[in-house]
Order: sequence, then structure tokens, then C-alpha cells
Amino acid sequence: MPDADSRHGPLDPAPDAGWTDARPRMGFFTDTSVCIGCKACEVACKEWNDVPGSGLDLLGMSYDNTGALTANSWRHVAFVEQPRPAAPAADAPGSAPAAAGPQFLGMPGARPPGRDTGAQTRSDFRWLMMSDVCKHCTHAACLDVCPTGSLFRTEFGTVVVQEDICNGCGYCIAACPYGVIDQRKGDGRAWKCTLCYDRLGAGLTPACAQACPTESIQYGPLDELRERAAHRVATLHERGVPQARLYGHDPTDGVGGDGAFFLLLDEPEVYGLPPDPVVTTRDLPRMWKRAGLAALAMAAAAVAAFVGGSS
Repeated sequence: MPDADSRHGPLDPAPDAGWTDARPRMGFFTDTSVCIGCKACEVACKEWNDVPGSGLDLLGMSYDNTGALTANSWRHVAFVEQPRPAAPAADAPGSAPAAAGPQFLGMPGARPPGRDTGAQTRSDFRWLMMSDVCKHCTHAACLDVCPTGSLFRTEFGTVVVQEDICNGCGYCIAACPYGVIDQRKGDGRAWKCTLCYDRLGAGLTPACAQACPTESIQYGPLDELRERAAHRVATLHERGVPQARLYGHDPTDGVGGDGAFFLLLDEPEVYGLPPDPVVTTRDLPRMWKRAGLAALAMAAAAVAAFVGGSS
């Protein structure tokens, strides 16, 4: 792992945060190609962390009734339904040849394929399923803006909210480039995935990874996970899945790489992920410097005006 990010500083976050006995950085690798959408991770997360139930919300647009990551859903299994035209019969006159290479199937629709256009034009579709979670960024803007120290970096390199210190200001919510952190209604405090910090301290696997039946969610040292993920992508490419790609694994991206990264089967936007996330506090030092210079200039102008007027 390189010593410094070309954009925003050191890439080993725990020692940089002051941990002298930092452990190897731990994280998640989520392989969406084997996710079956069972939502066992969601249930395990709620049970272990005592996260309140979010109710049975029938969204009317998917089998995914969680909808998004919220203060009451620290894991979210997204069901992305992509329509594609039904393949013509091989011996049909005038049938088009199969497209070579990856085929972009379009962004997910708000209604099931064919619902609005009738049975005659009903299309085939595929499901892309992904268990989303806090990314535990290397350069975490939420840490930069928290005024109370409620958010802190652990010895494992993860980012945790101390709910007893959170004052509900909401700065971290606006700062997160992924829109992960949320305030709980009736509570006002910020909540998100802790990567089961209490379990990590006891040498246990996080609850979601422990419950995943297909090992779509894999937990371990981040360097090992990145090597495993690269091998998995190469294997999928050899098996005829050229659209497989990694997201959040690159330590030279805008957040210094994520502690929770993914193998995707389509563009990040299809899964509701930003294509090029950047730590939102990256330009703060430059902004404060410019604000300071502007303040000094105004003060100098005021002094000059006062001295000129008195003379």
C-alpha cells in the first residue's frame, strides 16, 4: 500500500489517527455476483446491534422494501431490476445477431418491465443485488466535520459513531459523499454501521458477514481482501463476464479507497453509487486560507479608511 494519497494525505488511517498499537486494517469485500438478496445480513445487523425495526414499507417498485441505508437500516440489500428486450428466436427471419461483449441494460425503472406498455412489449430483465453499507473511508469527511468527537477512528481503521456523545448537529450527514449517515426520527442523533466494533475487539466476524450464506460479504484484513477481489474479477472475466469491476478498492481515488468495497456487474450509478466520490472536506484548508486573506484585506481597508478619514 502506498504511503500517501496523491489527493489527500496518508492512507493508513489508524496510525494517522494516533493509534500506537494499531491493528491491521480490517474491512468488507462484497461480491455482488453471488448475492442472492436473502437479506440475512440486514436481519443479523439489526439483531446484534439492537437496531430498531423500520416497519414493513411496501415501496411498490421492487422486492427491496428497505429502500436505502438509514439510521434504522445499517445494511441495505438493493434489488436493481434492469429490463432488456426479449431475445428473438434463433431461426426467426430477420432476427438480429447477439451483441458481442457487455450489454448496457439501462437504468432501473420505477415499475416492473412491461407493466406500462402491455404484454405485447413485455421485456426480459435481470436482477442485480448488492448489500450496501458504510464505506469506512480512508479519508472520512464525517470525522473532519464532527464538532464533538462523536465520530472516531478505531484501531482497526474503521469509523464509529459514539451515540452518547452525538449532539445531532447533522454535519456528518451533509459531509458524507455516499449519503450513508442518517438521523433517527424522534432521536436526532446520527447512526450508521460500526463494522461491529465490539465483535472485532473480541476477535469475532461482523454479524452480517457471519450470517451471509453465499459469502457475498467477506471480512478480513483489507490488503488480503483487495488481492482476493482482484483474483475474483480475473476469474469472472475468464468465465465470460467482462463487465465485472471493482468499486472503492483504489487507494488513489477521491476518498483514499474504502474500507468496504464492492465487485459490481454494471456501472456504479446503476447501484445508486457515485461514480467518482471525493472527500467533501478536501478543499477546506484552501477555503479557510482564502477566507482569512479576505478578512485581512477587509480589515486593512477598514483601517486605511479610518486613518484617512481622521487625517
